[in-house]
Amino acid sequence: MKKIHYENIVEQVAEICKKSNYNLGEDVYSAFKLALQTEQSEIGKEVISQLIENADIAKAEQVPMCQDTGTAVFIVEVGQDCHIVGGSLVDAINEGVKKGYGEGYLRNSIIYNPLNRKNTGDNTPAIVHIDLVEGDSITIHMTAKGGGAENMSDLKMLKPSDGIEGVKKYILSIVKEAGPNACPPLVVGVGIGGNFERCAYLAKKSLFRPLGVRHEDPVVAELEEELMSEINRLGIGPQGMGGSTTALDVKVEVESCHIAALPVAVNLNCHASRHQTITLT
Repeated sequence: MKKIHYENIVEQVAEICKKSNYNLGEDVYSAFKLALQTEQSEIGKEVISQLIENADIAKAEQVPMCQDTGTAVFIVEVGQDCHIVGGSLVDAINEGVKKGYGEGYLRNSIIYNPLNRKNTGDNTPAIVHIDLVEGDSITIHMTAKGGGAENMSDLKMLKPSDGIEGVKKYILSIVKEAGPNACPPLVVGVGIGGNFERCAYLAKKSLFRPLGVRHEDPVVAELEEELMSEINRLGIGPQGMGGSTTALDVKVEVESCHIAALPVAVNLNCHASRHQTITLT
């Protein structure tokens, strides 16, 4: 039984909280560079150039790339043959978020209760999803999820008779309605199947997949490509200024569901698609 210490988790989580906000992932940065070459609008090109410059400054000066440093969201793969010593996993993650957001001078955006609106003061609690897997290590995937794009996300229980065309029509309608409010160019996460709460998780989970990496199922991969093309024909463009780059990528995750159901969730991510992964052994 492998032992993983509480304090190690705290320190590692604190670091990835800072890194996710300072250092735009190479997958997103490469998508910006590609979009700069393919964008048809001159204003769109100028906006993308500014986003690249912003990312460069954030990395060089180790400052947040966006003032909204997000909700700390984690997907944690816990090996069934490891044991956490000194405390609980969720407590360690929350302490790491508190430490990282404090040391990194990152904005605290979490409130105790949506009804009283009082800030917790340390960006906790984080949102933590735990998957039990084989092995004796812990892999922690983290994203700093901005509030603006999250607010423009949506979920709908479609009818099975709506079929794939109904699914595509719904997804396009959500992106179109979001317009500039989700800070495009977007990463569009889609969950199809499961049930009411599961499809929302699938949409979130899809955003952790690196940009440019297609789904392993060729049918789903084809849907991602088709949606990407349709979304970029909407003309919303970078920051809603018009152009051919409304989305940097589209990610779709699919699971089984009830015969009477067709749940679909759309989780939008802004251009600051911030994610980090660490493995503790």
